[in-house]
Amino acid sequence: MIRVGVFGASGRVGKLLLEDLKITDDMSLSSVYVRSSLDFSIDPSVLVTSDMKSFLNACDVIVDFSLPEACETLLEYAIKTPKPLVIGTTGLSQHQLNLLKNASELMPVLYATNMSLGVALLNKLVYQASAALEGFDIEIVEMHHRHKKDAPSGTALTLSESAAKGRGLDLDKVRVSGRDGNIGERTKDEIAVMALRGGDIVGRHTVGFYNDGEFLELNHTATSRNTFSKGALKAASWLSIQEKGLYSISDCLEL
Repeated sequence: MIRVGVFGASGRVGKLLLEDLKITDDMSLSSVYVRSSLDFSIDPSVLVTSDMKSFLNACDVIVDFSLPEACETLLEYAIKTPKPLVIGTTGLSQHQLNLLKNASELMPVLYATNMSLGVALLNKLVYQASAALEGFDIEIVEMHHRHKKDAPSGTALTLSESAAKGRGLDLDKVRVSGRDGNIGERTKDEIAVMALRGGDIVGRHTVGFYNDGEFLELNHTATSRNTFSKGALKAASWLSIQEKGLYSISDCLEL
């Protein structure tokens, strides 16, 4: 039985992880890290603690859906007490990404801005389409609920990276995330990533390839956050037996 620790249990996906673990074979919830206290009841056999060392020692693998600052703290402690880490937190800074890479030199770390099978396949298709449709303009639009804090979404940024790699471009030099005023014509290599926010939209990503006379749009829509929690647990099961290193959801799904 794989003992799973949940970091960020009070969040939307975190709460789903707790429920999904109740019905997942060969995995059990062993520990939950909290800064103060949980606002809901939990099985008394589960360790609920604000002590990071106790939390790490009580599990075989950790699933993190928290905030960037909290994820940074987790990574700092995990470097001292290595454990397999599934990181689903988005909006990480460059420093936090570097810390994640440092941690992967000591333990297996799977980092994914989206844990769904559909999005993993979408990234592969975007790479292929970007390479094949030379000369097509690339525009990416993402839609999320009104409470999402980071923009563009981590998933949209990963999709834009796939598009840039398909054409051998440096994303930092070609990404555009806003247009306003008389900005002139669209540049040839521009990859636009636009964010919309409203209501309770779980997540919708559209990657469009536009040319004169035709266009192709690849779309993924998440209708339930269980897509992310179930994907994260699948990743945790896979990661628990891997060697140290930095992995993606595509590695787990063998795409």
